Amino acid sequence: MNIRSLTRGDAVMIGAAVLLLIASFLEVFTADIPDGVPDSSKPDFPTMWDMSEGAGVAPFAVTLLGLFAVGAIVFGRALPPQVKLFGIVPSQLGLGFALATGFSSLGLLFTKPDNEGADLEFGMGLIISVLAGLVLAVVALLTETVPALKAPLMGGGGAPMPGAPYGGQPGQPGQPQPQGGYGYPGQQPGQPQPYGGQPGQPQPYGAQPGQPGPGQQPQPGAPQQAQPQPGQHAPGGGDFQPFWFAVPVARPLFPEDGSPNPVAELAPGTWYLAVEQRGQALVAQTQDGRRGVLQDSSGIQRG
Repeated sequence: MNIRSLTRGDAVMIGAAVLLLIASFLEVFTADIPDGVPDSSKPDFPTMWDMSEGAGVAPFAVTLLGLFAVGAIVFGRALPPQVKLFGIVPSQLGLGFALATGFSSLGLLFTKPDNEGADLEFGMGLIISVLAGLVLAVVALLTETVPALKAPLMGGGGAPMPGAPYGGQPGQPGQPQPQGGYGYPGQQPGQPQPYGGQPGQPQPYGAQPGQPGPGQQPQPGAPQQAQPQPGQHAPGGGDFQPFWFAVPVARPLFPEDGSPNPVAELAPGTWYLAVEQRGQALVAQTQDGRRGVLQDSSGIQRG
């Protein structure tokens, strides 16, 4: 799984799951013990795993269910969309688990046993479990609708830097680079340039590759972009021009023939080339030459 595909909502849910696991080893109930009572006479207050009566299902209905919920939601996004569990998409199954965790954690508030010998109070294990369970349920419900939760975790808090997709730097070591063809945003001198382009000067959106931008002069001997002849149409129709883009979260790239198995996964922080538009979908090409249809083009960053 690519860590760049994690969102802020995913990070909050992972944090809530960690708190649920830690809280399961803390005391669920506690009581004030008078001074002078020897340690051998002090009662052992139970943890989530020790409880066998009343809230005996607590570790399963709260702790384990919360861990399953986060795993299904976060890692389910990395699976192909046709992968389902019991006919349900893993992320949807995880949402159901998260909501069940929230309701079960509230039920812990009504499980305090009656004890005639001591006035029991809620322990840190129970308090943390209730808060973490509620946070997990709320964030899982809102993570796809609230922009602050949908934002990429690695993208920082501000707007992306010019020439960098969602906090990523094109040309970082370890990232494949486009070979020839269209230039990509933020190119440096010495790297493949678009036809007629100057080093470090990105093409304005809508400009033909090979056409000079504002204030630029055509280069002598540079090949000119062929103009469409009457009766010819650009790919996808209209005046569509190829452009570089980055995705906010990991998204699958499906074959152009309509097959359900993705040919690649587009990850945040990397530039991809849109070569054709088909309705709301884009025909995109990865930097290693693979080509397919991006069905969800919402929220993309254009280079």
